[in-house]
Amino acid sequence: MAEIVRMPKLSDTMTEGVVAEWHKKVGDSIESGELLAEIETDKATMEFESFQEGVLLHIGVEKGQTAPVDSILAILGEKGEDIENLLNEDLASEVVEEPKKEKKEEVKVVKPEPAITAPVEVQPVIEKPVVTNTSFPTANTISNLEAKASPLAKKLAKERGVNLKFIKGTGTDGRIVKRDIDNFQGKSVYTGQESFKDEPVSQMRKVIAHRLAESKFSAPHFYLTVSINMENAIESRKAINQSISPSKISFNDLVVKAAAVSLKDHPKVNASWYGDFIRYNDHVHIGVAVAVDEGLLVPVVRFANEKPLTQIGQEVKEFAQKAKEKKLQPQEWEGNTFTISNLGMFGIDEFTAIVNPPDSCILAIGGIQQVPVVKNGEIVPGNLMKVTLSCDHRVVDGAVGSAFLNSFKNYLENPVLLLGKDSI
Repeated sequence: MAEIVRMPKLSDTMTEGVVAEWHKKVGDSIESGELLAEIETDKATMEFESFQEGVLLHIGVEKGQTAPVDSILAILGEKGEDIENLLNEDLASEVVEEPKKEKKEEVKVVKPEPAITAPVEVQPVIEKPVVTNTSFPTANTISNLEAKASPLAKKLAKERGVNLKFIKGTGTDGRIVKRDIDNFQGKSVYTGQESFKDEPVSQMRKVIAHRLAESKFSAPHFYLTVSINMENAIESRKAINQSISPSKISFNDLVVKAAAVSLKDHPKVNASWYGDFIRYNDHVHIGVAVAVDEGLLVPVVRFANEKPLTQIGQEVKEFAQKAKEKKLQPQEWEGNTFTISNLGMFGIDEFTAIVNPPDSCILAIGGIQQVPVVKNGEIVPGNLMKVTLSCDHRVVDGAVGSAFLNSFKNYLENPVLLLGKDSI
């Protein structure tokens, strides 16, 4: 008996999918567990295996097309089986009956008798002709229309892109004539041509737009910024990378570790808003924002406070590569309790980020800047990094966010506190 294969929900945020590739065609036999198609979600392109077996009788979504979750992706059954009734039944189930309109009683309105007044002489209305202009004149066109010039001169000026206000007329009363256009040696004022290219919005950008707009306009954000002296972090990273091989650690790895340990010190920041309750997480799962061509993905370093720096660095590198290849799996991007967005490597000094639901906070990391600092009463070169914590005020108050930032700052300014025997 024929069975419908529906568009699967491959992530918690997925509402529709795009068929990136079909691995079978109509008439092919399919075994259970065999690769049927590749589905592009908002975060990755994932292989979809069939849970049924049979002959592929119908393809409901062609390659490159978009369809909502639970719509007909394909139909499997026995060769030659009639599927018309199955398609009609599914179509009928989607029809929403139009609500019946309530019958309103007619109310009779008694119109008053018209008052008798003296006749008024009605003047005829003279209609003015309506002039429709199908094009909006540019500044140069207006100048040419207003210029004192012969019709031929105006026509030539338009064809050659010449602004008549730059031309001195030699005709009667300074009128611009054809020879003035021919003799004009000035530069044309039409220097470019407008152009654009429309591209359909990808699944990833649709979800980014929906989730972050919802976060920005529903969660009351406030922002806390501190400057961190990175001198000791620079020296510690240099020493670690000289002593271990082949794995090297980055400043981002130190940031992830410092944030994870600080969250254990301040569990009220490691929390999520769920409307009727606030969830305070005992575990620390750090989402690390990764830029890809179509937008932003946030893979998750799980139990980051318990992992050594080298393991954090290796996971982040692997996630970044998978994200660029659109091979991240749902378990690799779900479950974050806190998020870090680092634009320091892109030359950004300081910025604010939008809270990434369901987190209550996101930490924006700027670049390390060489600036003058006061040390022991003297102005000396220093290396400062500005970070900004965006907080959902429904969950985190200013004092709580400030305490977390002070701990984070202390760990990076004294990285020896992070470097136990199992921390590298």
